[in-house]
Amino acid sequence: AKPPLSASDWLSGSVRQPDNISSWRPDSARPPELKRRSKREIAATGAVEPVGVARLGEGNPDTSGTVSARTAGLPSNLWGTSDSATLARLVRASNPRLPALRRLERRMLAAQLQPPSTVAGAEGQLFLARVDKLLDMGATGAAKELLQVAGPGDTERFRRLFDIALLSRDETHACEIMDRTPGVAPSFPARIFCLALGGDWAAAALVFHGAEVMDKLDPQMATLLAHYLDDTYADSGAEVVPPQVVTPLELRLHEAIGQPLPSSSLPLPFALADLDDTAGWKAQLDAAERLARAGAIPASQLRRIYLQQRPAASGGVWDRAAAIQSLDAALTARDGDAVARTLPAAYETMVSAGLGVALAEMAGAELGAMQLDGPAGLIALRLALQAGQPQVVTRLPADAPEVDQWLLSFASGEPESAPPAGAGEARAAALFPAFLGPSERDVPRATAELILANKRGEAMLAAIADTDAGLDGDLARAAQGLRSLRALGQQEIARQAAVELILAPAVMAGPGARAQR
Repeated sequence: AKPPLSASDWLSGSVRQPDNISSWRPDSARPPELKRRSKREIAATGAVEPVGVARLGEGNPDTSGTVSARTAGLPSNLWGTSDSATLARLVRASNPRLPALRRLERRMLAAQLQPPSTVAGAEGQLFLARVDKLLDMGATGAAKELLQVAGPGDTERFRRLFDIALLSRDETHACEIMDRTPGVAPSFPARIFCLALGGDWAAAALVFHGAEVMDKLDPQMATLLAHYLDDTYADSGAEVVPPQVVTPLELRLHEAIGQPLPSSSLPLPFALADLDDTAGWKAQLDAAERLARAGAIPASQLRRIYLQQRPAASGGVWDRAAAIQSLDAALTARDGDAVARTLPAAYETMVSAGLGVALAEMAGAELGAMQLDGPAGLIALRLALQAGQPQVVTRLPADAPEVDQWLLSFASGEPESAPPAGAGEARAAALFPAFLGPSERDVPRATAELILANKRGEAMLAAIADTDAGLDGDLARAAQGLRSLRALGQQEIARQAAVELILAPAVMAGPGARAQR
């Protein structure tokens, strides 16, 4: 199978400066033929304008973050003596699937930390890797906030801000970013797009024909722009062949000419465009489910989309929408009998579609607090534990297996006793020893060496990868990862990750999964 495209592959390059440009730049005055009259060009009064304040220097972007290290629960010197190139490579390679590990990684990417060791001229390499990883995770909002904190003055940062605006269906804002960013020249396609979007079609056509004459446009992009600028193509019925790697700018241009591209085959962030109200409900459902599987949107958002309309058909996403609507009605009415009837069907259809974690996050706490018995009670217990909410369970189901009783105690922070022996309890037995004794005990050698070398960030990224390997059946490696996380001060993350690994066959399984393990 082909590996998924990373952000560095699909980012448009739409604001990279073309070679041999001698025309208008955003930080220079517009030439007469491109200038658009605006009320903002006329002074409202004769008063002296207030003194402006501008940032003199942006410094090393590797120090930028949207939350403090303390708020993120991380040491400010997490990167220590690691070199930025190594960290950037590890960040881009990281791809945890367990929700607890995803949360930890998100905190690492967003935190304001001391910069790593960096050779002169390579500042910001780790910062761009952090932004690209957030984009690959579908967290465009978090990536945008991180870029805004650092400032858009650098070409690579500006390129990402521009593309995020395009993915967010905020083309006007994208073009405003282009206009007001000093020292960063847009490419010809982006400039043409923004001129036309602003209503200056004559200037857009002028730049387009000039770029064509100078051979500054890729032939495929030239065809796409020609269809965008000349509405006579709309009557011809000619189809524009999409490129192999679609960029955000091309996505918007294809939509503008009435030939939209399906987001299902595009990288995850492109699915965010289908959450817009302009998309049909089926497109919203498909996009929301895809994003929820990756943890890119809150499960509450998926729940709201499920509840928007009545299903128009049966099968697939329609069955899931119907099941969630029935469960939601029962929960809203606080009807325990109705919940007991509707929960098993909702659980089955969601887990079979890889959305068991989303179901836990959208309703696990509510269900766990309802004190249900029977199969529904067992499902509710496991969903509450998967959601990291063991405190809401005030009474176990009457017929709960011993391992589930133990798991509730373990999730609540009581690992004094070993899990019960028996068939099907191998996962708990393999992971439980990682929590015996103080966190400094039995630290894996590789982790200890990295900590002594003041490379805790590298150790944490390695521990995330080791722990996540438990989903592939490597429980011994997962136990080592859990020990490492505890040694690095991530006790709660380690405990929740262990709970998720134990529950994985029931909650994260594929087709045919049942409440019974």
